[in-house]
Amino acid sequence: MARTNGGSPKARVIGAELRKARQENGVGVRELARRLGTTHSKLSRYENGQSIASSEFVASTLTALGVPDAARERGLDLARGRQWTNWLAPNAPGLHQELTTLIEFERSANHIVEVSAMVMPGLLQTSDYARAVMADLPSADLETRVTLRVGRREVLNAKSAPRLESLIMEAALRTRIGGKPVMAEQLRHLCKMAEKPNITVRVVPEMDVWHPGHAGSYILFGFPSSAPIVHLEHYNSRVFLHEPEDTCTYQSATDRLRNLAMSEQESSALIVEAAREMET
Repeated sequence: MARTNGGSPKARVIGAELRKARQENGVGVRELARRLGTTHSKLSRYENGQSIASSEFVASTLTALGVPDAARERGLDLARGRQWTNWLAPNAPGLHQELTTLIEFERSANHIVEVSAMVMPGLLQTSDYARAVMADLPSADLETRVTLRVGRREVLNAKSAPRLESLIMEAALRTRIGGKPVMAEQLRHLCKMAEKPNITVRVVPEMDVWHPGHAGSYILFGFPSSAPIVHLEHYNSRVFLHEPEDTCTYQSATDRLRNLAMSEQESSALIVEAAREMET
């Protein structure tokens, strides 16, 4: 039996996997429901992340769609995982699960706030900068990861693109990840992306007062008809928060950082200045 969990991160990701598999195989919701002997409304609740499908249901669905063994196992890995209130994923089992989660939230969000303490926002990174950030990865995985990260920013050009609000700590502009030429290109790219109507880039200046930006980076996803989700990523683990007491805390932190940040014009001028310093 499925467990209702009000659009939790895990429910949404499993639902996205089921929806993607169905659409890739050209099967309608009603036809798939007929094959499974269930109702289309129940299937829709799973695909929309309103309920978490059991591993048995996921297995039956992927089999009914004729999904290849490798893809079916990935879907089952998601369904079999613990249904934590906050989905903590230390040593996450592979690239697919992590990207499935982020891509689904980036695709379905209408507003994304990324607070960046020491590294440029993921959706605004150049390929060379991303490559420098991921330099510790095995060479066999590095280029694939870089291509996927850079490719994710295409969501910002979509017809229903989310609004991206980047709040970047000033220290991140001065940290020469990849060396001066790479950093200069990254900063110029940041200014170019900020010209898009759905992207806002503001810098939180260095100051003597502690503020939430000193506690580390995070992403706050806002959705049209679902509760917000916060994504935290550290050296070797990721966590998705969706309980109201947690997300409200990060919403308050974001409001404080907005009040401390420079204007868009002041931020752009500072980023250009930092780029010039790197170029000289």
